[in-house]
Amino acid sequence: MDGTTGERDTFGARRYVPIADHGLIGDLRTVALVGTDGTIDWYCCPAFDAPSVFAAVLDAERGGCFELAAAVPARTKQFYFPDTNVLITRFFTEEGLGEVQDFMPIAGEATEEERHRLIRRVLCVRGSLPFRTRVAPRFAYGTRPHTLRLTGDTAVFDSRDQALALTATVPMEADGADVRADFKLAEGETAVFALDQIGGDVSPSRCECGEAERQFGATVRYWRRWLSASRYRGRWREMVHRSALTLKLLTYAPTGAIVAAPTTSLPEELGGERNWDYRYVWVRDAAFCVYALLRLGFTEEAEAFMGFVSRHISPGDAKPSGPLQIMYGIDGRTDLPERELGHLEGHQGSAPVRVGNAAADQLQLDIYGALIDSIYLYDKWAEPVSSEQWDHVCALVDWVCAHWDQPDEGIWETRGGRRDFLYSRLMCWVAIERGIRMANRRGLPADLARWQTVRDTVYRRIMSRGWSATRRTFVQYEGGDVLDAALLMMPLSKFIAPTDPKWLSTLDSLTEDLVSDSLVYRYDPQASPDGLRGDEGTFSICSFWYVEALTRAGRLDEARLAFEKMLTYANHLGLYAEEISHTGEQQGNFPQAFTHLSLISAAFNLDRALG
Repeated sequence: MDGTTGERDTFGARRYVPIADHGLIGDLRTVALVGTDGTIDWYCCPAFDAPSVFAAVLDAERGGCFELAAAVPARTKQFYFPDTNVLITRFFTEEGLGEVQDFMPIAGEATEEERHRLIRRVLCVRGSLPFRTRVAPRFAYGTRPHTLRLTGDTAVFDSRDQALALTATVPMEADGADVRADFKLAEGETAVFALDQIGGDVSPSRCECGEAERQFGATVRYWRRWLSASRYRGRWREMVHRSALTLKLLTYAPTGAIVAAPTTSLPEELGGERNWDYRYVWVRDAAFCVYALLRLGFTEEAEAFMGFVSRHISPGDAKPSGPLQIMYGIDGRTDLPERELGHLEGHQGSAPVRVGNAAADQLQLDIYGALIDSIYLYDKWAEPVSSEQWDHVCALVDWVCAHWDQPDEGIWETRGGRRDFLYSRLMCWVAIERGIRMANRRGLPADLARWQTVRDTVYRRIMSRGWSATRRTFVQYEGGDVLDAALLMMPLSKFIAPTDPKWLSTLDSLTEDLVSDSLVYRYDPQASPDGLRGDEGTFSICSFWYVEALTRAGRLDEARLAFEKMLTYANHLGLYAEEISHTGEQQGNFPQAFTHLSLISAAFNLDRALG
């Protein structure tokens, strides 16, 4: 897969690159977004949720960036080195052909883990080609000034709390507190830029061309070795594997956390207020990630996440959200205060820019079903859960049995007040039902009589109060008559048979009300106010749920067409943001774990059904 951008005549006269016009690199601690024009315009160091160093994607003037491109008009194309997360941006000019290889080595030795090296390797492939670079960090989301110390081939950017060192194999010059370089490469020649976090025991370290080549090879081998564990051999192998590689990039190796997305405040609607910080661990999203990775044969990530969850379950905690918070910091912290960065204009002027997330304090009962389902699958497909983990499961199921009938904010984290959402009831049923399955399969101790009674009560409540006899469909919340794409999880979670007449009637209603050319809206904010202004695009995870629901209902031609259409909305690298606008543009935080894990599940099940 590759993509093309238009020519750019004036170096540095850049405004905003569309959200989808980016590739992603990372080191299992943080990531960088690289535009198709060769500019890194999002990078938080040293971790996903650290303040940004480059944030031009959120403010082209004040955010900071690392530009590196041909110094003459060029067409560009971008692709991943096969089966890796090494990104290559190519520049096609009349003078010659060049490329930039961007990657972040995966830290091996503990002493190097704090370096967080980002390598940009420039090659001239044909002819000769002039290049320019400008490195303009803006520390702490552009609020912290820095000084520049330029000595020979090393530039040190020093702010109050953080320092970065840039080494280069070509001469650099100061540009205020930033650096620039103009250089020309002939065919076969290479230049290297390496950006390191320094401080403590980590000092500036040169990265010569030979060292960059060795690091390139080691990084390629790492990703290929990891991907070789995949068991998927189906029709959509390239897209499934790209999704798996993307999910792996969203994992935080030190703790086993999996972030929902590596960005903040990329707008769900240009000019709207639906801009959120997704650089945290949503229990729901991460649990679904575990399911997707287990499906493909990746068990280490599931084990690491189980460890993360086990450390943060609080069975005796009297918090309103119960033994689990809906989200955590990547280090497990629970305090994620939300604030706005008023000095940043937002992507294409879409303010506000937010950091932190106030939804952390919400009650979302569905997270218990998502988590226990993933534990059930881990116990079934990977390793039997330990006695301590089973104690945690019992504590969670017991809590759900006592609290399942409370109104909550629901899966979509609405800010319009709590309701009796059907999806929350559904996933409470899943939590209890999977607990019963594990107890029976393993002969583990449990209060089965109570669990079974409550499970059946939840089932009957959904079938009676969650069903609209007038509309002949299941509905978003008890007593309502509006639809919700989360209903698509009913057959996927095995609550109802995928060919049950009530479900097929619901599927037809969803198709009529919420589906547009295979794309699925979460719900209608006009019919079901969510406490926020503006509209949103179609939600990509729901579109893949729709494919899977069609598949399970036996409507394979429809499912395959819907799936193939969804693939056309991916960006040039096979990456997806959270939503798709009415014009087909990607919107929201990018790339989003939810979308990629649902692609994997839909592809797996559709491929199996097609035979």
